Amino acid sequence: MRADAKKNYDHLLSIAQKALLEQGADVSMRDIARQADVGVGTLYRHFPTREALLDALLRSSFDDLAGKANELNGAAETDKALLVWLEEVIAFTHAHRGILEPMMSAIEDPASALHESCVRLKTAGASLLRRAQADGTARPDLDGAELFDLIAALAWLREQPAHAQRAARLFNVVAGAVLKAP
Repeated sequence: MRADAKKNYDHLLSIAQKALLEQGADVSMRDIARQADVGVGTLYRHFPTREALLDALLRSSFDDLAGKANELNGAAETDKALLVWLEEVIAFTHAHRGILEPMMSAIEDPASALHESCVRLKTAGASLLRRAQADGTARPDLDGAELFDLIAALAWLREQPAHAQRAARLFNVVAGAVLKAP
């Protein structure tokens, strides 16, 4: 990539990251281009779709969350490791308002630019779940896809003003359903 193109790319990502955190995942691509002081064509040259932009914005965070799961796979208390990771993923998705819908769509669509990153995140969580299941601390009839759905449901609750105050309690209820009682 040419130096000026790389500079535009990095600048667009910086502006888009700020817009994502402030306005949510449905922020207008035109607004991002305007805030970055580039033409909308420049934005679309770098990111042909909203999903491509979201992937560029979220990939490193998803990689970090997957890396955290890999670290936690070595923890002695597999149930606690799973809960720590679940809380981090839910907090991340809550902080990035509006990413749940694109994530849930992308996980089912291999053609999506966001698919691979979402699959990597789901696979990391499934690995923690399998380890807790093998250890006898998590219920054996749950799979990684269902765990991903539970994460989305709990994160969605946090985004709803009328339900947000119950999100912590419901996390504990769901955690109790995922984990086996000692």
